[in-house]
Amino acid sequence: MKVKNHILGFPRIGLNRELKFAQEKYWNGEITKKDLLFVGKMLRKRHWKQQYKNGIDYISVGDFSWYDQVLNISMMLGNIPKRHTQKNIIDLNTLFLVARGCAPFRKPTFASEMTKWFNTNYHYIVPEFTKNQIFKYSWNQLLDEVDESLSLGYNIKPILLGPLTYLWLGKVKGENFNRITLLKRILPIYQYVLNELKKRNINWVQIDEPILSFDLPEIWKNSFVYAYNELNNYTNIMLTTYFGKVDHNLEIIKKLPIQGIHFDLISGKYNLSNLINFFSKDILFSFGVINGRNIWSSDLFKWFNILKPILKKRYFWIGPSCSFLHIPIDLSEENLLENDIKNWFSFAIQKCKELKLLSDSLNKNNVKKIEKYSKKIISHNISDKVHKIDVENRLKNLKKKDFKRKNIYKIRKKIQKNKFNFPLLPTTTIGSFPQTNKIRKLRLDYKTGKINSKYYNKKISKYIKKVIKIQEKLGVDVLVHGEPERNDMVEYFGENMNGFIFTKNGWVQSYGSRCVKPPIIIGDVYRKKPITIKWSKFSQSLTKKPIKGMLTGPVTILCWSFLREDIKKSIISKQIALALRDEVSDLEKSGIKIIQIDEPALREGLPLRKKNWDKYLSWSVDSFRLMSSGVKDSTQIHTHMCYCEFNDIMKSISDLDADVITIETSRSEMDLLEYFKEFNYPNDIGPGVYDIHSPNIPTIQFIESLIKKAINYISVKKLWINPDCGLKTRTFEESILGIKNMIQATKNFRKIL
Repeated sequence: MKVKNHILGFPRIGLNRELKFAQEKYWNGEITKKDLLFVGKMLRKRHWKQQYKNGIDYISVGDFSWYDQVLNISMMLGNIPKRHTQKNIIDLNTLFLVARGCAPFRKPTFASEMTKWFNTNYHYIVPEFTKNQIFKYSWNQLLDEVDESLSLGYNIKPILLGPLTYLWLGKVKGENFNRITLLKRILPIYQYVLNELKKRNINWVQIDEPILSFDLPEIWKNSFVYAYNELNNYTNIMLTTYFGKVDHNLEIIKKLPIQGIHFDLISGKYNLSNLINFFSKDILFSFGVINGRNIWSSDLFKWFNILKPILKKRYFWIGPSCSFLHIPIDLSEENLLENDIKNWFSFAIQKCKELKLLSDSLNKNNVKKIEKYSKKIISHNISDKVHKIDVENRLKNLKKKDFKRKNIYKIRKKIQKNKFNFPLLPTTTIGSFPQTNKIRKLRLDYKTGKINSKYYNKKISKYIKKVIKIQEKLGVDVLVHGEPERNDMVEYFGENMNGFIFTKNGWVQSYGSRCVKPPIIIGDVYRKKPITIKWSKFSQSLTKKPIKGMLTGPVTILCWSFLREDIKKSIISKQIALALRDEVSDLEKSGIKIIQIDEPALREGLPLRKKNWDKYLSWSVDSFRLMSSGVKDSTQIHTHMCYCEFNDIMKSISDLDADVITIETSRSEMDLLEYFKEFNYPNDIGPGVYDIHSPNIPTIQFIESLIKKAINYISVKKLWINPDCGLKTRTFEESILGIKNMIQATKNFRKIL
């Protein structure tokens, strides 16, 4: 039999972010639901055709989502929180209401929580579970999309997020109970969907269970056996694992009545001979040999030599390590990249071609084409654009003192208190202010040479003056300049450091309609010149209140970039930290007294298995401290984190030794702070008191309720008041109203205290 190829999912946003723009127009009332649905159908049709045209044997269906794939399953199961169940209807507007807290023709309410999808920069809406919950098959687009693709004549493989992973990713609300007890209630709905697929003569269904990379409790392991016995006899199931090795759960997987299993060979190395001998000969293997999370061309010659001996023993499929959701769509659009650099890369469409090329080579036992193709990677390793001896020597010569502040926090706290004299419950925002269309156009016009620097600087100055004036009028204690000169918190710093390159159209979905364009790290990283000094210094000249210098931390830049693969992550992280240590020093010298180093990706980068945590946390904490520790005791270092489970790593967050940390907590209504009953966080902390990712304006009473909760867990002497995140996605009207209510709620508490 011939080796077949497939993918685990295709990017859904469209080459030119068509989905993003259609969603936002629909939310703003500029287009109808019919118009929005048309865009979705057009994108699906295009993406199926692209897979087919580029040689994919099984076309992926079910990877499309209007927000995220976890929320798709919540809709399928009718798992809609009561506050979002309006008009007794579950439809597309319900989905947007759950995700955003508002939707056309729906009464606004607070959105469900959002957090990171495993160890990626993609986000999902967290399912909410209550005891005695009833599930009912509800709004589900999968079957419609299957019918749609079958009508076009494609050989398809539907995709479903597995029931165990879905339950694991959710959160219990109200009375505490083990959510695994809900498994029996959701399986009949999965059975119904699989039966409908069987009626449509679907041969294979991909069911994703990435939690098999985790260290699972026994009750969850046993539940896998129960669940898949219940799902057997409908259609062939390709159980899909990714983001890590599952060797510690092979005994459980072996017991499952499944017909196929996918292994991610990029995230974890396996002895393939031992692996195939472990399972029944009836099991179909799928090997993830193309990196679905990075954009480098694959060494197909290497994989040919690994897989060819296996083909003599077993028939198998090949695919990517995970869904292509995490990479851009088409490299051919990048006409501004130098050819020698462009040859190093491969986006979703090109990776489909790689799979076709490798499967053909395996089937024909011919290596000529892939041998030539794989020389692309070799050219990177010998390029003069990669290694800089000065950077590598500086890293080698670091001393222990480079990773420590001069004095401990208690001493710094007294010095800073005398210097700043902040009121009780000091207020601040996280950094960015609204990124208006005018500001985006201004930056683009400057970048493309349509306007000169004098005009550009005049407009940026005007924006900053406006932002400073707004904050002073509202009564914010620590101000920000609003970041009008910055496109993205990672891209901006990458553009101003060596070792990075950028794409023109390499967009990747982060959540909902939010897309980012990750930089690519191709070589050793160092700073060209000061990056933020000009506008930080200008902003401070406008006010007597302290302005925060705003920087992105090394681990976040690392996690939110596409990385070179020839050196360890820890080395890249410390290179970035050293480059930005110089920026911290220059900010301090220029008169900036408070410097915020954002590290929202610290938890995201955590390995999936706990046995690997310490090593990662050691070098990631060292990277932050290397960047932040060269300042005086009187300089206050802030950090910010959002949308993740901080409790897992709170000790390491404490080890960062930032004077103040601000974190996201409002979507969970401060539930996160339960942890502080047991853990006495030593430094100052600002739990976010309103959700900036929703256009809903928090009331004074709502913010007061969150401040009251925070005071139950954190000493008022350590407590700061701030939003969850930056305000770049909001309008000025929304931002002003939100901050105004936050300040008033804070003043009310100051009177009481």
